[in-house]
Amino acid sequence: MKDLFDRTCRECAMLITQRYSTSFSMGIRAFGKSLRPPIYAIYGYVRFADEIVDTFDQHDQASLLERFRRETFLAIEEGISLNPVLHAFQEVVNRYEMDHGLIEAFLDSMAMDLGTDRHGRTSFDAYIYGSAEVVGLMCLTVFVDRDKEAFARLEGPARRLGAAFQKVNFLRDMKSDYEERGRIYFPGVDFSVFSLEDKLRIEAEVEDDFRVALGGILALPDTARFGVFLAYRFYVNLFERIRRSTPEQVKANRIRVPNWRKALLICSTFVRTRTGMIKL
Repeated sequence: MKDLFDRTCRECAMLITQRYSTSFSMGIRAFGKSLRPPIYAIYGYVRFADEIVDTFDQHDQASLLERFRRETFLAIEEGISLNPVLHAFQEVVNRYEMDHGLIEAFLDSMAMDLGTDRHGRTSFDAYIYGSAEVVGLMCLTVFVDRDKEAFARLEGPARRLGAAFQKVNFLRDMKSDYEERGRIYFPGVDFSVFSLEDKLRIEAEVEDDFRVALGGILALPDTARFGVFLAYRFYVNLFERIRRSTPEQVKANRIRVPNWRKALLICSTFVRTRTGMIKL
């Protein structure tokens, strides 16, 4: 019967991913079958932590996050949790021998959202590392299946891909982050006077992150390469739409990739991956 409990918890993580992110759901379905449950589990875990700091403002968010932290490590230590999200996540942490420091860094960044609404360069870099780069490293831990040499070789590009995704998210969500939560993530940027110079500077960073990340995608195992490249192309497409927008449009609208475009990207990415035509 424990197998039934385990499967049910994994399915909960899959459902969370499907409810919260169409793009990531599509990307995960492109992985080899053995990779899908652990990646769903990672996404479900980070999604729920993010919910605590983003939407539970009618509750004591700091206490909820601290409880989530304690219960996370208790689940990892005991190898079980009655919280389906934590149970599915601890399976991945223990099965793939995930560095607990990645989890601590992630939770530390979530805590920053409760007390920091403006960032300097140092705090921004620390936030990007904990909120995004380590999530890429959690996934990389699964992709290389405890191969420490492969992890070390791909760690840099994986971090840059996570950073690129997060910076694109910040540009896409600039309006809601500011109006609903009072946050401006980019250092030195004032929402009320977000300028073309600000936008071009951020875009140059993102472009460089994507350039470095692509080399790592090419070196991923076959079971992971298509799914990661697909997510990469979703975000590059979103990034290009943001680049074609004015600062005023970025401030006023949440720019999206329509579903029909995502479907075309899936087909073309499959062809590129199979024929070795992966390029920026």
